[in-house]
Amino acid sequence: MASSSSLAISPRKLRYDLYSYSYKEDSNTPLVINVLASLIERSMARTQRIVKNCSSALSKAISTNIFDCREIPDMTIQSYLERIFRYTRAGPSVYVVAYVYIDRFCQNNPGFRINARNVHRLLITTIMVASKYVEDMNFRNSYFARVGGLTTNELNELELEFLFMMGFKLHVNVSVFESYCCHLEREVSIGGGYHIERTLRCAEEIKARHTEERGYTQITRVML
Repeated sequence: MASSSSLAISPRKLRYDLYSYSYKEDSNTPLVINVLASLIERSMARTQRIVKNCSSALSKAISTNIFDCREIPDMTIQSYLERIFRYTRAGPSVYVVAYVYIDRFCQNNPGFRINARNVHRLLITTIMVASKYVEDMNFRNSYFARVGGLTTNELNELELEFLFMMGFKLHVNVSVFESYCCHLEREVSIGGGYHIERTLRCAEEIKARHTEERGYTQITRVML
């Protein structure tokens, strides 16, 4: 699997993309997708090392969960994220919130490890939920399912499982959003030295539009 870390992305470019992104039909793929793909690839590499060094029983426990697919998809994380963007046009803030959800999910479920069998389903699920939380208008679950290569029933089950395993804690406030943006920027600032100046327009819109309860209401309303 080719790493996306070799792409020339500066913290300045990423910051501009996160807060000044154009939602035109011909918009380029958001830079955050490249950084997110790189982060997940590294997480998967750590998982492989853990599985290699632990007992077979623990390895089996780690790999068994509802997000596992029978066959590993023949598509890189980068390509899969680009496909999701191409057909949903979800903006950069959706991917930041999805990253928050993935991190929370892993913290709430210590036995879960991201690997090649579950990463694609985890991504389409978290991006769909994040889109419902961030965006005012969304596609149906059936459309996200087709984009992600799943049946509607499969994605519905994944969404419900994800929500319960998250304890329905979907609210992302401004400070949390900012901290994860900073983390993403640090990923591309190693050896840099940029002073990141904050523009809170996007984050403030999230705060103004959503509370934890409204986020859940949107999810239940948009489901089939």
